Amino acid sequence: MAATQLDPAVLGRWLDEHDAPGDGELPVLEQLSGGSQNTLYLIHRGGHRMVLRMPGARADAARIDGLLREIRLVRALRGTDVPHAELIAANDAGDLLGMPFYVMQAIDGWSPMDGGWEAPFDDDLTARRGLAFELVEGAAKLGRVDWRAQRLDGFGRPDGFHERQVDRWLAFLDSYKVRDLPGIDDAADWLRRNRPAHYRPGIMHGDYQFANVMFAHGAPARLAAIVDWEMTTVGDPLLDLAWCLLGYDGENPREDGFYLDMKGMPTRSELLERYEKVSGLSTENIDYYLVLANWKLGIVLEKTYAAGVRSGKVDPKIQGAFGAMVPQLIATAAGLAGSLK
Repeated sequence: MAATQLDPAVLGRWLDEHDAPGDGELPVLEQLSGGSQNTLYLIHRGGHRMVLRMPGARADAARIDGLLREIRLVRALRGTDVPHAELIAANDAGDLLGMPFYVMQAIDGWSPMDGGWEAPFDDDLTARRGLAFELVEGAAKLGRVDWRAQRLDGFGRPDGFHERQVDRWLAFLDSYKVRDLPGIDDAADWLRRNRPAHYRPGIMHGDYQFANVMFAHGAPARLAAIVDWEMTTVGDPLLDLAWCLLGYDGENPREDGFYLDMKGMPTRSELLERYEKVSGLSTENIDYYLVLANWKLGIVLEKTYAAGVRSGKVDPKIQGAFGAMVPQLIATAAGLAGSLK
């Protein structure tokens, strides 16, 4: 769907009805790249910038339902201290543009996925430390939100969350499996035997890492927004913390990085301390969550690798990276599990 197919006059009237910035101005639409699951448009209106997010023209019912969940989530975050692009207005019914959509504030910030660390974080390692603390604080703030007070009952199924994880993700993997992944069953067996007896449910992003946040420009580090809420649910927020620590070998960041240069980052203990202070949650069982995070991410990324293998339309860069990264993630999960027996 091209941006020109969205009628600016129709959208402008709708924005006026919802007291959006730029009252009375005709919006100018610019389609943005990078939205793999949804279509994104930058709206210029009376000197203001907003972003419209909607499913693509060929979206199936699951994708549309996913966007409706996102709308519910960003509504719930309004007024909290969680850094996010605040909701301006939403059309849940999809009767205006043919699909449900929502409009949010545009974030003036940068993503580490757009070329790595922005200056001064590219060479100032002291400043770079702050990025990791901000990342962890964002997870802590999200996890401590009172989700019931924010009307998110039924948004997830926190009861039995850990009991479902292994079988759910193994079934997911079986639906597209194209190769053996050594260690997958060893880690799965360990996870079954070592599930937390108790946990405090909270909002979890589900894919919480540097790839899915934006930072404000310049030092000191400041988390501007958590983005890409496709996998969010009410579950165990400590899994988001484990996602933050995937670039670590034990106490220290990996010397060869993960997908970013991790030199200068805080130790794992420093990050755990910051998370506990902000969230009020204990991290004493972090090893379980690290096994689960490595194992689960490997399964999620394997779907992209498998799609390339099955279609024959192989992107050498993606296939090469995921071809090696997925077995390494699974091996890390199995190795950590084995060391904890």
